[in-house]
Amino acid sequence: MRVLVVTAVPVERDAVTRAFGGPEERVALPGAELHRCGAFDVLAGGAGPAAAAAAAAFALASGASASRASASGAPASAPYGLVVSAGIGGAFTPVTPLGSLIVADGIVAADLGAETADGFLPVTALGFGRDRFTPPPALVRAVAAATGAAAGPVLTVSTVTGSAERAGALLAAHPGALAEAMEGFGVAEAAARAGVPVLEVRAVSNAVGPRDRDAWRIGDALAALTAAFGKAAPVLEGWNSHEDLEG
Repeated sequence: MRVLVVTAVPVERDAVTRAFGGPEERVALPGAELHRCGAFDVLAGGAGPAAAAAAAAFALASGASASRASASGAPASAPYGLVVSAGIGGAFTPVTPLGSLIVADGIVAADLGAETADGFLPVTALGFGRDRFTPPPALVRAVAAATGAAAGPVLTVSTVTGSAERAGALLAAHPGALAEAMEGFGVAEAAARAGVPVLEVRAVSNAVGPRDRDAWRIGDALAALTAAFGKAAPVLEGWNSHEDLEG
């Protein structure tokens, strides 16, 4: 099965591809470049949900690789069976400490909606759209078991949280949320419109709340992301959607 992995920036993309070892094939797309490692195509699509959605949608729809063959022997023109949003992110510590891994059991648009005199209303309360995607439960369990990741909701925000007050408000609106990032919901929208299941994997680089760059552990988080894909690759490549239908 072919897997499309979408990160925000090249340093995250490179952290993912390091997990696979071996040579990478580069496939040029307008405005982007796929790094192909066997059955995995890894793309740095840009920061934020809009860029992530556009990059993922274009990669899913593109025929640029139609006549090429992957290193695994599977035809590169075979459709993607899974899309993964991956990268580093902020976590609601101490539940998920720095350097730990999170696999989303819910991908939530935390700031898509409207402000009112009575508070924030999600887009669903306005009567249109959706504000949550649910990755395949069996796949979430399998990846969490393989990597030691915590499983829980990951919030997608367009503005990174920078205060304790905002962090508290997010947790009040989304109890049990483990982390926030900026791309997951956009990738999920693109995957859903293509009829492809989605997953989100995050390595924790910082705490959600007041911005303290000195406390961030980006290098540790990137190393954790590499380790996660090294352990999860067989699960992702071999996953069959019928597993979720069966339980």
